[in-house]
Amino acid sequence: MPNYTIVMEFLLMGFSDVWELRVLHAVSFSLMYFMTLIGNFLIVIVTTLDKSLHTHMYFFLRNLSILDACYISVMVPNSCVNSLLDSSMISKAGCVTQVFLVVFFACVEMLFLTIMAHDRYVAICQPLHYPVIMNPQACVQMTLASILSGLVYSGFHTGITFTLPFCQSNIHQVFCDIPSLLKLSCSDTFSNEIISLASALVIGGGSFVFIIRSYIHIFSTVLRFPSGTDRAKAFSTCIPHILVVSVFLSSSFYVYLRPSAISATIQDMVLSVFYSVIPPLFNPIIYTLRNEQIKYAIRKIIKKKIF
Repeated sequence: MPNYTIVMEFLLMGFSDVWELRVLHAVSFSLMYFMTLIGNFLIVIVTTLDKSLHTHMYFFLRNLSILDACYISVMVPNSCVNSLLDSSMISKAGCVTQVFLVVFFACVEMLFLTIMAHDRYVAICQPLHYPVIMNPQACVQMTLASILSGLVYSGFHTGITFTLPFCQSNIHQVFCDIPSLLKLSCSDTFSNEIISLASALVIGGGSFVFIIRSYIHIFSTVLRFPSGTDRAKAFSTCIPHILVVSVFLSSSFYVYLRPSAISATIQDMVLSVFYSVIPPLFNPIIYTLRNEQIKYAIRKIIKKKIF
């Protein structure tokens, strides 16, 4: 029997050994974090207070905004505190929690984006059946099914990752994630990598194919609209969603589908920031700038508060 050392804590990668750069990192990421919270909670407040936005599309957008605020809160505050305190230690329990939450929120975000694509498909391609297909009960059921699926998916992958023996404690990442942890294991991780790859292809790849298929039908329908105004309105609800999906999927696929034996630490860190920080930050910006209804609702609420 091999004599493995039981690792009870891990060391995350520090941003820099230079104090000024650590402060810069903490300040810049704190600003992005608070901008993300403000933007997403603004969408939640506006879509809740304005009755004209009590539609299925904005129900899902509100859920996505709440999810994004939680998703970015798993990693950024801890990273900023670690930079200021020059501390990189995280307990095994803390690492388990972080991995579980990161995978959970990422999985649910992917499923929410898929549901939102389906919502746009039904609204544009099958408008007469929209109230029946996307009824309030169906929307709630899809949301709960996404959350339950995320819990099962995250619990399974967190469990099989932390049953592995670890020979090292230095995680080459600013937060705990599965690809980085697999590199620390003493045992063969081939089966874990195959399971991760297969499940990522089923969830991520399946969602990607479904979203692409939905938008092919959407664009073919929109281009047949006789009115340019109707086409512009339809595109304005679809383009923000496509941008968000593209950023999230491209970066997360690269990090999670790449074999763990390949080492590109700095590149991994940058891409991890892309799929964990950029989508929650850009979602409210993209959706508010490209959506006239939300901009009008924000102006209306501001006028009410002032006058």
